[in-house]
Amino acid sequence: MAKLTKKQKEAYAKVDKTQSYDLAAASALVKDITNVKFDASVDLAIRLGVDPRKANQMVRGVVTLPHGTGKDVKVLALVTPDKEADAKAAGADYVGLDEYLQKIKGGWTDVDVIITMPSVMGKLGPLGRILGPRGLMPNPKTGTVTMDVAKAVTDVKAGKIDFKVDKTGIVHAAIGKVSFDAKKIEENANELIQTIIKLKPTTAKGTYVKSVFMSSTMSPSIAVEVKTV
Repeated sequence: MAKLTKKQKEAYAKVDKTQSYDLAAASALVKDITNVKFDASVDLAIRLGVDPRKANQMVRGVVTLPHGTGKDVKVLALVTPDKEADAKAAGADYVGLDEYLQKIKGGWTDVDVIITMPSVMGKLGPLGRILGPRGLMPNPKTGTVTMDVAKAVTDVKAGKIDFKVDKTGIVHAAIGKVSFDAKKIEENANELIQTIIKLKPTTAKGTYVKSVFMSSTMSPSIAVEVKTV
């Protein structure tokens, strides 16, 4: 294990690994233990009692964080000419179709979210091997394949994120920045957790939310009391 710096040791000393913190305390503590020189992301890792290998236990959804993510999300709208003006007015960073399909084919993926229309999805199929591994393939379930492109762009810019349980049964998601005040971190975290709770598969047995950990970039993780969420 790499040797800890003085600041890292101080941060670890502030986190009592023998206890869980309520969401409000964890949100305040994550700010206190973050000492990087940039505006670090605040992340949640939520372990669920599901078997992601079974289709009927896959937990996936979208949530609009009440205070946004704090990140300037770069959006590409792949739309037909009649939708271009709406997408630009809604704040899409890149708008077009064939020219961007060619750029993606060449390896360009310098965006965070791609939004498109049902009629365009056929053209995206061959690009699945490029977009899929990067989590950029539009999907109707996450609202990124829609006829209301303008609303989808607005939602993403306002803090709408999609999440999905990974193969180990954990949902990882960024829910804000350390520069947020603790109350905003708490409310964003709670919104994500409550959304996931509502998505509990009927086939999931036993404890559904097994553990919740909060951390920031390069900080120790903080155990959150499951019963408080």
